[in-house]
Amino acid sequence: MGREDDDVADAELAVLEGLWERGSATIRQLTDALYPAGTVAHYATVQKLLERLEAKGFVRRDRSGWAHRFAATIDRDTLILRRLQATADRLCAGSLAPLLTNLVRAGRLSAEEREELRKMMADLGDEPEADATGRRGKRGDR
Repeated sequence: MGREDDDVADAELAVLEGLWERGSATIRQLTDALYPAGTVAHYATVQKLLERLEAKGFVRRDRSGWAHRFAATIDRDTLILRRLQATADRLCAGSLAPLLTNLVRAGRLSAEEREELRKMMADLGDEPEADATGRRGKRGDR
């Protein structure tokens, strides 16, 4: 199975994390953060990773200054959701429920996280279910 065009490789993720921390950065700033004793090869690597992320639409470039600045166009939560949905599509016929169930059963959630999850689920219980088209309505309306 090939890698999807909108997937983010680990090295690209490291660059995105640097941009999320800083808001925006130059290639030099990212290289210094990722490779403190970086070489010209490290600079070229970061430059190539930024070019890939830009081609995928995950990064935008500001060319107005002498040194181009880069900023992420995708936030961490959106990337997490995309990755979870891709995993659900591959392993669970698109359903997120088995993923969530296994995460909870793994026991890695703190008491505080479990309580937050309970509250979120209770809040979602008030929302009408989505039909096959994604439209929300009252359960009895269909």
